[in-house]
Amino acid sequence: MVKHNNVVPNGHFKKHWQNYVKTWFNQPARKTRRRVARQKKAVKIFPRPTAGPLRPIVHGQTLKYNMKVRAGRGFSLEELKAAGIPKKLAPTIGIAVDHRRRNRSLEGLQANVQRLKTYKAKLVVFPRRARKFKAGDSTAEELATATQVQGQFMPIALEKPSVELVKVTEEMKSFKAYDKLRMERTKRAPCWCQVEEGCRS
Repeated sequence: MVKHNNVVPNGHFKKHWQNYVKTWFNQPARKTRRRVARQKKAVKIFPRPTAGPLRPIVHGQTLKYNMKVRAGRGFSLEELKAAGIPKKLAPTIGIAVDHRRRNRSLEGLQANVQRLKTYKAKLVVFPRRARKFKAGDSTAEELATATQVQGQFMPIALEKPSVELVKVTEEMKSFKAYDKLRMERTKRAPCWCQVEEGCRS
């Protein structure tokens, strides 16, 4: 029996509770099905990377997330032009293009242009027809050694700031930060009555 002055428990067993129970017994089979689908897709798109086209580095929206970088939808037309890649050629060689994006900062533009140039240097272009090479296609030696990239190609990672270790000196120990801040505040802060005549402070 329940202790203290509480409501007498009343079990609601009149509902068809088995109709409201959701099971998850198909989870292992779904895992296998997804893995097989990924393998089939990798074979189908060979020799392209399995993770899809190259994406740009963009910063998150709003003040809360703008210090974090992530993969964007596609490279802007300005970035492609600076890297020397025609906008119609870019999708055919595995580069995502977003014609609506604008470059708001010079640092972001330079980072993505450098990303495109690095990708272009590593790129191996297969001919559309075997034994029929055109301008821009890779050599036969490069094609023979080419392998399919599994997972994300050129993954985006946030660089962690390096910490420099220094030895604590006696001068650092004797330094009083709070006193220094108080002194600087009194030097900089003007008196509220300075604008009035006859200020005595």
